Amino acid sequence: MKILKIQTLRGPNYWSIRRHKSIVMRLDLEDLADKPSDRIPGFYEGLLETLPSLVEHFCSPGCRGGFLSRVREGTMMGHIVEHVALELQELARMPVGFGRTRETGTPGIYNVVFEYTDERAGRYAARAAVRLCQSIVDTGKYPPSELEQDLSDLRDLRDESALGPSTDTLLQEAEARDIPWSESAARSMIHLGYGVNQKRIQATLSDFSSILAVELACDKEGTKRVLENASIPVPRGTVIHYLDELEGAIEEVGGYPIVIKPLDGNHGRGITIDINSWKDAQNAYDVASVESKTKSTIVERYYRGQDHRVLVVNGKVVAVAERVPAHVVGDGNSTISELIEQTNRDPRRGEGHDNILTRLRIDRISIGRLERQGYTVDSILGEGEICYLRATANLSTGGISVDRTDDIHPENIWLAQRAARTIGLDIAGIDVVTTDISRPLKETDGVIVEVNAAPGFRMHTHPSQGKARNVAGPVMDMLFPAESNGRIPIVAITGTNGKTTTTRLVAHIFRQTEKTIGYTTTDGTYIGDYLAEAGDNTGPQSAKLILQDPTVEVAVLETARGGILRSGLAFAECDVGVVLNVAADHLGLGDINTIEQMAHVKAVVAETVSSDGVAVLNADDPLVADMAERVRGKIAYFSMNPNNERVKEHILAGGLAAIYEEGYLSLVTRDSTLRIAKAQDVPLTLKGMAPFMIANALAASLAAYAGGVSLEHIQEALSTFKASSEQTPGRMNLFDLGDYHALVDYAHNAASYKALGDFVRNWPGERVGIIGGPGDRRDEDFIELGRLAADIFDRILVKEDDDTRGRPRGDAADLISKGIGQIDTSCRYESILDERKAIETGLDEAVKGSLVVILPESVNRAINIIKKREPIGDRG
Repeated sequence: MKILKIQTLRGPNYWSIRRHKSIVMRLDLEDLADKPSDRIPGFYEGLLETLPSLVEHFCSPGCRGGFLSRVREGTMMGHIVEHVALELQELARMPVGFGRTRETGTPGIYNVVFEYTDERAGRYAARAAVRLCQSIVDTGKYPPSELEQDLSDLRDLRDESALGPSTDTLLQEAEARDIPWSESAARSMIHLGYGVNQKRIQATLSDFSSILAVELACDKEGTKRVLENASIPVPRGTVIHYLDELEGAIEEVGGYPIVIKPLDGNHGRGITIDINSWKDAQNAYDVASVESKTKSTIVERYYRGQDHRVLVVNGKVVAVAERVPAHVVGDGNSTISELIEQTNRDPRRGEGHDNILTRLRIDRISIGRLERQGYTVDSILGEGEICYLRATANLSTGGISVDRTDDIHPENIWLAQRAARTIGLDIAGIDVVTTDISRPLKETDGVIVEVNAAPGFRMHTHPSQGKARNVAGPVMDMLFPAESNGRIPIVAITGTNGKTTTTRLVAHIFRQTEKTIGYTTTDGTYIGDYLAEAGDNTGPQSAKLILQDPTVEVAVLETARGGILRSGLAFAECDVGVVLNVAADHLGLGDINTIEQMAHVKAVVAETVSSDGVAVLNADDPLVADMAERVRGKIAYFSMNPNNERVKEHILAGGLAAIYEEGYLSLVTRDSTLRIAKAQDVPLTLKGMAPFMIANALAASLAAYAGGVSLEHIQEALSTFKASSEQTPGRMNLFDLGDYHALVDYAHNAASYKALGDFVRNWPGERVGIIGGPGDRRDEDFIELGRLAADIFDRILVKEDDDTRGRPRGDAADLISKGIGQIDTSCRYESILDERKAIETGLDEAVKGSLVVILPESVNRAINIIKKREPIGDRG
């Protein structure tokens, strides 16, 4: 077998609208192309021995063991690779379930599609699955050591990409509230929501986290002074910078027992508590000094009691946890080392923050703690005897948590909330030491020992004992009040022809509402009045740029076939999805070989319309109109035919439509007809002579109306939008050059040639075509372009794109010329392969009253050549 390509899908896509994260592997089965699994000796047995857990795959039989029965009876290797890739991820604790395998138009080559949770792990699983299956085919087995290495690598990839338990908790809450999110390019930040309504988080820091408050919280001594001035109980303590200051500091805080910790530490690192001797104090100072960036340490009086974390969000206490340091409990038989090993077998324990609890470790700190209690790792604890491995109760060092939210005294709640507000944190972890959290601190000699910025949530969401608390809910309430989900309106537009013009017109209509519009086109990405990025920006990366921009209030996204196939959409849902048409263009690329398959690609936009949104569909195109069956939201049709039966039925059923009737663009419902404008008064339609532009205007008007734009704003926009080189470069740009006219249009497929012909044939003078097509089209596509051109033009100059996309120079022109020659016409034609030379020749030889139609590869180059001839006007 040979892997030809691996693609990563990240949004709604050709294979699934709901399962956004999928790997697509193009796999050549080579000599296994005609060998189902039952014809491969020993394969079933080898696969079962290697991955016995495949018995849990139901597959099409719909029962346990269903997939293995398919293997035993005979199924193709692409299908088996799919299931193996899924199972490898499952065994590495990455739950996945969706898969699909289909043979391409090339016999023996399959698209193997399966779900992933981490991109790199998904791609690794693809390669490992092929390697595993090939090994069983060749040898009847897959070495256990190699399987274990695969799983180890997958686990490492999973851990490297993990966002952390607190972030994960927040994102789960965001998803439950239908708040979209995406990762930032820097500093592990997460974008929640879109555009102007978005918020950002980094772990449990948010847009509302004051840098002054965060800096103050990191300064332990400064925090203590601020709280003390507010009459909030804090430990007696002082800061020292050198060892020779330690003895005086101990006297200053009232003598032993004491605590020594770094001035700017975190996660409990460098802290030693309950120090009762000079020797221990010296050792503790050394430990704290190493962990302190400033080499400064805090010496405090030690307060006896339990360690509690009080979580305050937006000024309110939302959870309380008692934190118990890492420890083991004796059974009368086992050594401390053995007890640690037994405790670490708990599946809830993992490395660092990758699980609910952290594994216990024996290191210098824990050995020192054992010695202070009179133990070694070989000591045997009595039944029920507790031995602590750490002095501090941080979960990151193996501690556990006990929920105490219902136990905290109201006065302690008040103190914690005051402390958070005094420091200025929107999300704060208040560390309290007290013998009884249910009594006021003043009665128990309790104190607030720290105020933490970016506190961890794990102890509250997954306590070792007690009730789990949804602490992410209050954070989302703070960031997105009043049930907001952080979204902005999204209008997505696709189709074979007319996408860019319609996108620009929709954006122009929405701009009448005085909102900041972000839109993507084949010409570039625009935000408000400015070009943010030039280029053919119709894929998910450009859409993501718009959606993450904090100034954008409405997103209008041209959505092309290529991006959908390569990566999927950048958004899970849109408010308005527009499908203009489906024609035979780009066939044979990306394993899309039929127009029906192309319709399935375009339908992705319609199918992602939200349940409250509107799909705007072309009722005159059966492939587009039939997409209505798969739309979750409402349907609105547009049609050039007022008598279209589908539209008439839709209107009678209470639906909305836009139609071209009696020379007018109109919005129609069962009860009313709103005439938007007369077509000849809409500049885009070239005085009503360009039917395809009328259709684009209908679609744009309907999309905007469905998106809440008023009729008045639509009318104003249509009257001020022109097919000019400024507003729609390369889309029916008509230049008056005095004795003749030049028309620049990006028509490059049969459907767009036909639409262009409806306008060009009306020209009273000679019609000259400077034509070509992208080199990656099929031979028959070029021949068809030639046939169509011969029926439109009196004279043709056949040129080629600078980028032939792999074709030999002159090949595409020869095929177009062949098509021209198949038509019985008086059309004159010649080949001038260089596009610039062909354009210059056509313009130089234009006769009076003629129309020179240029269908360029480079729109800007063509327009610049024309503008050097100083046209009288660029007319719409």
